[in-house]
Amino acid sequence: MKKIIVTGGAGYIGSHTVVALAEAGYLPVVIDNFANSDEGVIGRIQSIIEKEVSVHKIDCTDESAVKEAIEKEGDIAGIIHFAAHKAVSISVERPLAYYRNNVGALISVMKSVQSLENFSFVFSSSATVYGQPDSLPVSENSPFKLAESPYGRTKQICESIITDVIASGLLMKAVTLRYFNPIGAHPSGRIGELPRGKPENLIPYLTQTAVGKRTQLTVFGDDYDTPDGTCIRDYIHVVDLARAHVLALDWMSVQCHSSFNEVFNVGSGYGTSVLDAIRAFEKATGISLNYRIGDRRIGDVAVSYADVSKAKRCLGYFTRLSLEDAMRDAYNWQLKLNCFSR
Repeated sequence: MKKIIVTGGAGYIGSHTVVALAEAGYLPVVIDNFANSDEGVIGRIQSIIEKEVSVHKIDCTDESAVKEAIEKEGDIAGIIHFAAHKAVSISVERPLAYYRNNVGALISVMKSVQSLENFSFVFSSSATVYGQPDSLPVSENSPFKLAESPYGRTKQICESIITDVIASGLLMKAVTLRYFNPIGAHPSGRIGELPRGKPENLIPYLTQTAVGKRTQLTVFGDDYDTPDGTCIRDYIHVVDLARAHVLALDWMSVQCHSSFNEVFNVGSGYGTSVLDAIRAFEKATGISLNYRIGDRRIGDVAVSYADVSKAKRCLGYFTRLSLEDAMRDAYNWQLKLNCFSR
């Protein structure tokens, strides 16, 4: 079994990817400081895959600790690097914290793998690197525009770091996955998105409003240049996104070149407005949501959805789960949350 280090493996996307890796025959190893995740997630991952998962509770900005963990694990076939802060609006409020953590963690990991050879690396990037795109759908060749938030700029910087490190001579097969908007939860209801405090993303706000934890959902702006005035995003079920990481590792394993960095968009390939997402949730669950229209939110682009043809062609990637599947699974996760201690 090929051993894969998963930094941030207890987080939302990381936990689902750990499950996908184990189900595909890989041996995932989690590195996480649990600053934005729940340590109980590990037990729930293990209950899904029915096996133990090795865990190192360390901060990825601590280079010596990361290096020690990698050396302790021994024969490493690859690393998937998730560990990063991800809230767009909070990055606007606390830019230095985001630069220190997101850029610092990647540098720490890159320095820790200098002695490894012929290993695979998957970087968790974001559609925010494109800024407000000139044309749609957004392809991997779309130019970087000024990112709308410090979070997006940290991803742009990290992508450049990976390119520069490989150009310097590090023998590393790298794939950068630019996510669009992950939503949903594992169908078991055992893992899902677990925001600390007030949600920053749409779907946890939907589910919390649906169960009465929040009295009302705010839609941030209805005056964008879109058919219904609300922002349009490319929503992808987190289980489909997790599978893309496995496909990336599989693809790298059969490439003859020992050093490269390929970029792939990962999304559904179509756009959905905020109001249409609300309607999809209501259809999937039978619940009418209480929502209001609020002001625009700083850092949001109007429209973004992916051209995923390259991922389909090279990785064999395609989505299996629908928007309504994601809404149903997210709601199921919310209903089961009170069964889990924080």
